Amino acid sequence: MKIQERTGAGGNRSATSAHPATGERLPTPPRERKPALAALAVLLILVGALGATMLVLRAGDRVEVVKVTGDIQAGESVGDHVISALVADDASIHYVPWSQLTQLRKLKAKSTIYRGTVVIGEMFTSGSTLPAGKASVGVSLKDGQYPAGIKSGDTVAVYRVGDTGTGGSRGTTGSSNSANSGASNADGSPIVERAKVSYVQEQKDSTISSTNLPVTLIVDSGQAASVADAASAGQVALVIVPGN
Repeated sequence: MKIQERTGAGGNRSATSAHPATGERLPTPPRERKPALAALAVLLILVGALGATMLVLRAGDRVEVVKVTGDIQAGESVGDHVISALVADDASIHYVPWSQLTQLRKLKAKSTIYRGTVVIGEMFTSGSTLPAGKASVGVSLKDGQYPAGIKSGDTVAVYRVGDTGTGGSRGTTGSSNSANSGASNADGSPIVERAKVSYVQEQKDSTISSTNLPVTLIVDSGQAASVADAASAGQVALVIVPGN
């Protein structure tokens, strides 16, 4: 009897141990690894890092170019109205390198270049910049014959003033070249109603002490002779008109 009881007890222990204990997790199948996705993630990280590095390097690749500090009118040189500026190098934009400033000063602006502009080569030419039918006339003006603050780019009316009787021969020459020459003296109408100031000499530009102010005007070709005739007699006065 004792042997049988021990055997039965042993059998019960064996049966109980066959079941999992409370709270014990069942075994799960191993996860399937995807090496292709992992490789793609690594590749994307490398591409992003490379792109960021290229941007940093590109931002640091700068060149010194020419920037204007004042308005440059058509037909004018940049003169001393320039400073250097650093810009990102771009082969598609033809910046004028600061090292070529001397050569740039020999060229003329094709059209108005406004203050603060970083200039490019296409803005300048070595040839004539006058539009067809226009002429450039220089006048030398005394105090009172021009308004204070006159500058390049202004639009002015040109009047003939003073004693026109002493310049009869000049007046005859002017009237032969322009139908408006005589009328400008008779009724007070201007020789030229609208002329463009293309150049005004600054005081620092003058190497010779003079009370006269040299000014260059762009006028219609048919009016050039009348303006030149009045200028040679010292009888030109300028008035700034609307349109500036």
